[in-house]
Amino acid sequence: MSWDKATIITPDGKAISAQAPVIVSASRSTDIPAFYGDWFVERFKAGYVKWHNPFNGSPLYVSFKNTRLVVFWTKNPKPFIKHLPFLDENIRNYYFQFTLNDYDHEKLERKVPPLKGRIETFINLSEKISAERVIWRFDPLFLTDKIGVDELLKKIENIGDQLENYTRKLVFSFADIGIYKKVENNLKRNEISYQEFDILKMNEFANGLHRLNKRWNFELATCSEKIDLAKYGIIHNKCIDDDLIIRLFSNDSKLMKFLGVEFEEPSLFNGQNQVIIKAMLKDKGQREFCGCINSKDIGQYNTCPHDCVYCYANTSIHQVEKNYQHHKLYPNGETIIGK
Repeated sequence: MSWDKATIITPDGKAISAQAPVIVSASRSTDIPAFYGDWFVERFKAGYVKWHNPFNGSPLYVSFKNTRLVVFWTKNPKPFIKHLPFLDENIRNYYFQFTLNDYDHEKLERKVPPLKGRIETFINLSEKISAERVIWRFDPLFLTDKIGVDELLKKIENIGDQLENYTRKLVFSFADIGIYKKVENNLKRNEISYQEFDILKMNEFANGLHRLNKRWNFELATCSEKIDLAKYGIIHNKCIDDDLIIRLFSNDSKLMKFLGVEFEEPSLFNGQNQVIIKAMLKDKGQREFCGCINSKDIGQYNTCPHDCVYCYANTSIHQVEKNYQHHKLYPNGETIIGK
C-alpha cells in the first residue's frame, strides 16, 4: 500500500520524506513490548522511526503523524505495562497480540520467562485494558517425538482454564517447517525431532479444541492457514482486524474514514449502529492466506533475544546480541539495529 507522506526533521536538521501510516504494527519481526518499549515511547514522542528493509538494507523513515492505531505483538509485555498511561494519553487506539505458548519443558523458547509469570502478566494486562484488547495466540503448534496432539491440547487446556475471563479470542497456527529452511536447520541443529501436521492431525486437534471451548466460549481462529475448520467453529483470522477495530474504536472518525466505514442509523431491533460500507484493505505483502488489513511494521529482523528455536525472523543469535547491545548503547536511536 502507498501511504501518505510526511516531512520529518532529523536531529541534524535534515528534512526527509517519510511514510505516514494510519495503522502501525509493532511488531511481527521482533518483540518491541518485551525489549524495546522505552525506545518505542521515545520514538513516538520524536514523531518517527527509521526502518531498514530486511532484504536490501535500504532505510525508510516512518512518521507517526497520521497514526491512529498501534497493534502490539509480544510474548512478554511485562516491561511495557508501565507505559500504558502514555499509550492511553497519546495513542488511545491499541490492542495486543499476546503469544502465550507452553514449551517450557521442551525449551523451544529458550529465553522466554516461565509460563506461570507470563499467565500472570496476561491477566494483569487484561485487567488494565480489557479482555477484548488482549488476544491470546498459541502460535505455532508444534509436533515432535515428545509432543503429540493430546499433549498440545493439555497445554492449551491448562492455559485456557486460567484465561477464561481475560480474553475473548484464541488464535493458533500449525508449524509449517518445510517452507522455512533456516528454521528446519535450526531445529536439526538443536536435535529436535519435529513432525509436520497433516490434514488428519489438523482435524484431530481442531476437534479437541472445539470440545474444550464449550466451557470457555472463545472465538477460535487460525492464522494464515488454508485448511477450512469451520465445522469446529474455527474461522480464518485477521490479526490486523478491521472488524475488531470497528468494534473497539468506532468513535475515532479518522480511523473509520481510513477503513472506509460509514454507519446507518441504529437498528430498531438492537439499538446499534450498522456498518454499511467498508474498504477492501487486505495487506498483499503478507502470506497468501493471511487476512490482515494494511499496516506498517516498524520492527527489524535479528533483534529479538527470546531465542526461540523455531524463529524465522532471526538468522544469527550473534547478530541479535550485536543489535541488542547497540540498542542499549543508543536507546534513543532512530532505529533498533546497529546501522
